[in-house]
Amino acid sequence: MTTNQSKPVPAILILLVCISLLSACGQAAPASESSLAAKHISFLYNFSTNSLDPHVDSSYIPLRAGITETLVRLDEDNLTVAPWLAESWESPDGQHWTIRLREDVTFQNGKSMTGEAVKASLERALQESAAIRSALKIDTITADGHTLKITTTQPFPEFASELVNPNVSIIDVTAPDIVNHPVGTGPFKLQSFTPGSKLELERYDEYWDGASPLDSVTFAFNEDANARSLALKSGQVDIVYRPEVESLESLAAVPGAKVESTATFRVHQLTMNMERESMKDLNVRQAMNALIDRQEIVDTILLGYGEPAIGPFLPSLPFAPQYEDSKLKTGPEAAVQYLKEAGYTLQDGIMQKNGKPLRLTLLTYSSRADLPLIAQVFQSDAKRIGIDVQIQQIDTPEEYMAANRDWDLATYSNLTAPRGDAGYYLNATYHPTGALNFSGVYDEELTTIINELNRTVEPGQRAVLAEKAANYVHKNVINSFVLHPSTIVAYDENKVTNWVTARSEYYMITNKLDVKK
Repeated sequence: MTTNQSKPVPAILILLVCISLLSACGQAAPASESSLAAKHISFLYNFSTNSLDPHVDSSYIPLRAGITETLVRLDEDNLTVAPWLAESWESPDGQHWTIRLREDVTFQNGKSMTGEAVKASLERALQESAAIRSALKIDTITADGHTLKITTTQPFPEFASELVNPNVSIIDVTAPDIVNHPVGTGPFKLQSFTPGSKLELERYDEYWDGASPLDSVTFAFNEDANARSLALKSGQVDIVYRPEVESLESLAAVPGAKVESTATFRVHQLTMNMERESMKDLNVRQAMNALIDRQEIVDTILLGYGEPAIGPFLPSLPFAPQYEDSKLKTGPEAAVQYLKEAGYTLQDGIMQKNGKPLRLTLLTYSSRADLPLIAQVFQSDAKRIGIDVQIQQIDTPEEYMAANRDWDLATYSNLTAPRGDAGYYLNATYHPTGALNFSGVYDEELTTIINELNRTVEPGQRAVLAEKAANYVHKNVINSFVLHPSTIVAYDENKVTNWVTARSEYYMITNKLDVKK
């Protein structure tokens, strides 16, 4: 700890030397006053990115950093869609939409956010992202002043909720370098971007919802949870997203350090590649599901900061189903029995079928520190019943799983209700056109249920269909759900004020965030 606490000292000495030199030049007063008056926050996030293109960046950094905004946002208290850049929206039939935009919004280069500018941004998102094309189902867009007319390819009552997606952020598409320097409408404009390292942000004084009290923000990345914790302890940063769970007790003991934990719309799951021969067998998938000791993982890896999962949705959510047959057999004995029914036998300590050992490749990634640990626990438990599980570390799970089919299982963490509705997760993960359908699910019965959900408006009917779809996934073990992790944030409460840990994990650097005087 001594080493980490000493890191800031050289910077302080350099600052003192600079001030001394400025004093000698007769400029000390203005420079010193400016330095002391500047209000700055340093934020450390757990995912890095090499691109800030908001229409394709899977880390959603432009929106999280306060550079971009969407037409609507999620009201996390009521689980409803609320106005943001759009003042209102309406549709008589779920297919023909009228969206009225705010008229007092400008981009961070001073240009007005007109209907034509928003149309151009939406069209670029559709062009750049197949996932957005699938999610929005837009056929035509026309603009007249600050009004948009949008027609979808089919009746789609939940169209407005899909506009919450950070990949539908509104930007000035005429900006010269969208990948490295997007121009949005948010409270902070980008000053500089070092790919894989950090963003430097400065206040946008003409922000439509009131300029931030902060002068600047550093939004940095570090995928090492222990390093993130140490950075807060040593005073290098003010806010840390997802510090190392094992460090929370020592963090809480640091003067001024506050640790917040909140249940979010997320599930850690064991994604199953349904295109692999072994995973096509329901009994094999049931065996994998039975091997997971959920409560033990919550207690030992998350130290209680989460809850075991039956399905993708937190039980407290209003649309979370009451699962049929929620007490599937679990434990190693149950796993062996399922495998026996699939034709496997345990011989000489090796689980095999027709003389061929059961060997599985399990993907994981380190930017969520608990996922590799879950993978190791699973590997150990599988070994006890003769299954050889090889763990493969990957960097960008979405890219790898979409492009490669040479794996059997993957630990993956998914936001399941970031739009406040079950439809997002079910469409993205289990529909044939879903952007997150890494399992390769092409199930006609399940697709029919999801399509009906997409056409249904009435909340009660939607809940019934969501429950039907989730139960189908559960019964057929199309993916296995491990736990719902809490989102943990630690920050210096002697300095930081108005931080809010968003359940959707979308809204982080806002115009309300401030430092204490």
